[in-house]
Amino acid sequence: MSSTPLPSDPSPLPAAPGRQAPRLPAAPVLLAGLGRAVWIDPEEGEVLDLSADAAARRAAATPPLLCHARATVRRLGCDPFPAFDLLELFAFVRPASFCAPTPAGLAQALGHPVPGDPEAAAAALPGLAQVLLAELAARGTGEPHHGLGGGDRDAPGVAWLMAQAGWLWGPYVVAALGFGEGGMELPKRTLGLRVWERLPEWEERPPRGAPGSQPVQPQEARDRLAGLLAPEEFEDAEPRPQQADYAAAAAAAFAPREEEGEPQVVLAEAGTGTGKTLGYLAPASLWAERNKAAVWVSTYTRNLQGQVDDELTRLFPEPRERARKVVIRKGRENYLCLLNLAEAVAQARPQDAVALGLMARWAARTRNGDMVGGDFPGWFPDLFGPARTLGLADRRGECIYSACQHYKKCFIERSVRAARQAEIVIANHALVLIQAAMGGGDDGQLPTRYVFDEGHQLFDAADSAFAAHLTGLESRELRRWILGAEGGRRASSRLRGLQRRVEDLLGDDDKARTALEEALKAARVLAGEGWRQRVEEGRPEGATERFLLLAGRQVYARAEGQDQPYSLEAPARPPVAGLLEAAEELAEELADLAAPLTRLRRLLVQRLDAEAEALDSDTRRRIEAAARSLDSRAILPIAAWRAMLQALAEETPPEFCDWFAVERIEGRDIDVGLYRHWVDPSRPFAASLGQAAHGLLITSATLTDDSGKRDHGEELHGADAWQAAEARLGINHLMANVSRLSLPSPFDYARQTRILIVHDLKRGDVRQLASAYRELFLASGGGALGLFTAIARLRAVQKLIAQPLADQGLTLYSQHVDGLDTGTLVDIFRAEEDSCLLGTDAVRDGVDVPGRALRLIAFDRVPWPRPDIIHKARREVFGGRAYDERLTRLKLRQAYGRLIRRADDRGVFVLLDPLPSRLLDAFPPEVTAERVGLAEAVAVVKEFFAT
Repeated sequence: MSSTPLPSDPSPLPAAPGRQAPRLPAAPVLLAGLGRAVWIDPEEGEVLDLSADAAARRAAATPPLLCHARATVRRLGCDPFPAFDLLELFAFVRPASFCAPTPAGLAQALGHPVPGDPEAAAAALPGLAQVLLAELAARGTGEPHHGLGGGDRDAPGVAWLMAQAGWLWGPYVVAALGFGEGGMELPKRTLGLRVWERLPEWEERPPRGAPGSQPVQPQEARDRLAGLLAPEEFEDAEPRPQQADYAAAAAAAFAPREEEGEPQVVLAEAGTGTGKTLGYLAPASLWAERNKAAVWVSTYTRNLQGQVDDELTRLFPEPRERARKVVIRKGRENYLCLLNLAEAVAQARPQDAVALGLMARWAARTRNGDMVGGDFPGWFPDLFGPARTLGLADRRGECIYSACQHYKKCFIERSVRAARQAEIVIANHALVLIQAAMGGGDDGQLPTRYVFDEGHQLFDAADSAFAAHLTGLESRELRRWILGAEGGRRASSRLRGLQRRVEDLLGDDDKARTALEEALKAARVLAGEGWRQRVEEGRPEGATERFLLLAGRQVYARAEGQDQPYSLEAPARPPVAGLLEAAEELAEELADLAAPLTRLRRLLVQRLDAEAEALDSDTRRRIEAAARSLDSRAILPIAAWRAMLQALAEETPPEFCDWFAVERIEGRDIDVGLYRHWVDPSRPFAASLGQAAHGLLITSATLTDDSGKRDHGEELHGADAWQAAEARLGINHLMANVSRLSLPSPFDYARQTRILIVHDLKRGDVRQLASAYRELFLASGGGALGLFTAIARLRAVQKLIAQPLADQGLTLYSQHVDGLDTGTLVDIFRAEEDSCLLGTDAVRDGVDVPGRALRLIAFDRVPWPRPDIIHKARREVFGGRAYDERLTRLKLRQAYGRLIRRADDRGVFVLLDPLPSRLLDAFPPEVTAERVGLAEAVAVVKEFFAT
């Protein structure tokens, strides 16, 4: 690879021939499908239908105009080639704006008619390019334009630099901006990629103090909700009579706490369509306004975070007020790190210019720097690779805080400070639980009022947040966190170690410096670079790698299914020969690492106490952050690891489950180690929030398993169903004042849906399964979501049906096949009304697609829980077979609930697997599930959508 730096003083480029109509490249147009492609010749305008091979040969010879180059290459099955990718142009012209990465998505984003077939889509691409270049030309003259006002100040410098580095769109963008015309000239020193120089600094504001305790009365919540629904600009609001009842009941979560450690808890189950979001925002916003404190709204999926944010435009329609009062908060690793970006720019090669230029354009206009679910295009990593996109995010525990030259402009710090002054903070379960476990967030404080939407996911979120994994990857990550870059890497590497982060905070404290040096030396016991290969080859280095070698040996000696591509696991006992000795050695070495880290933390805190008056506020915050980071990233995990190792020779405490596992992707080992999870993770969830929280609202459409169900022949109604739900949520571990609410969905499911259970497919026959998906998707005319309980079956079915569907004009997208994140795939699915999508649990939980774009859901199998080691342990505690069936019913209810999102939606839910009768009450009682053969199911789907 060339290491030539990016040009800082570019040479001239040709000027545009005229200002009236920006010129387009004289390039052919390419739109690739599966096995075929549309090619439009630029001179004759002839539309050709080519084979994939023929299209690939032409594209290699002449750079075409297309949409999504990486997806095009995948469909053609060829090597990458230069192209005029409209997504790159869109990202330059409209940074931080949403666009599904397809011709239909581009057309929608630009306000143009959506093309109806591949030929129309291909023909539309030049016109869409013309619109984008014309928009740039308008900015060059200072005219108003999409979202940014007149005069796009940084566009010339970034475009010039990208053009000089070989960006194909460069000359046309530069020409559209008018260089060399009408007196416009490139500045002598371009702004270029140094976006941090143009960002505003955040301002420190005094703390607001402790929140008040003024309650919200039920009628006040009803009145606030009515006000949110009243404005004329929100004509799309559907009347929902139960929504006011929900808002009134939710107000109880905002009543004052009567006893320390006894929060006010509201459990609110409300069916899809009730209007939960505005229902809880009504009392939450009133309480925040009245008590001068933030309510934290926590969700599980990024889709719902965006939905909550959108709904708050009703309360705060003015953008500046909304920016002050509504903040989205996520873990630090979700945000762009300006120091990482600056170092990437300093080390950039010409081939990095396009990615970094578009990153700079986005960074200058992003709302909050959120790269995972915010306004960052989800297709960026696919176009440019993760290293130059998501790899620029902050890394766990790596921040150097006020020692960073970009600290006053940092997106993360801005978000943290904005949250302290906000009224509504939209967070996610993972961040909230981790902060609660550590006793505070970035400022050491915890909110007092929480709303947990998607409450049915709290158990899984707690399971992840409170688990401990002593694995090769986790060990290697901790070593990197302590030692930073190793092996002769450049000092400017983004792998900043503990010494670089805290050395200047130690002052003249020789004891602290000695502790740091001892910690750096002891950290070499952890798995180092290349650990996986050494372990696989049987030549481990150090106590950690010796332990990992024997851990893997135990798994492979005792695990089943080694011929499958899935991860493997084995019980922790009895250990193979030598494992106990290796565990004892590693536990001692970890103790030697924990001791200086603990001493260093204590000495930092002592300095903070002793010099409180002399230290400036930034230094105090850095010391506090360093102490918290030492706890969360090193001291507490090492303590958990040592306890796990010691239990191998003794006995695992009954509240935990330990096992060994080898994590695999597509049959390739990626990690190995010892795992510990809480059997009931709701216990630490309750313990961590029970003391701090004054009020909790936990809500979902599927909290309970109560719709006239039978468990072991006995009716499960009301109180029993709530008891099971509360056990899973940890409410039975709280001293709390609990109120419960259950509201059914207002939708007419009997009229709007059909439920079909196909009983005549041969289990295990992938070809039959693929045929079923193909015929059902064709019968619905697209708008179909295929859900799978196993990735291998998803891939096998995708391979068999993608081409037949394409031959009938239906595009198929697939999780784990297409190189896009789940959120982007759902965005495409939503934008293309007749497309189809295959996915697993992540798609099921993240889909919110109202209208015809989702009209059929087909589930491959009954979603029984995977009988792994941790599930078996929980099964014993939570009720045996009843526990399995409860989880299965909830998954079926959640999947079915994706189908109808509005009162005018219609859809069919198909299960391609016989379902035991005792599980039928997963579905609404008014809908009769029909047991049919595949041929009848296809006929029913056709008839349903024909009427």
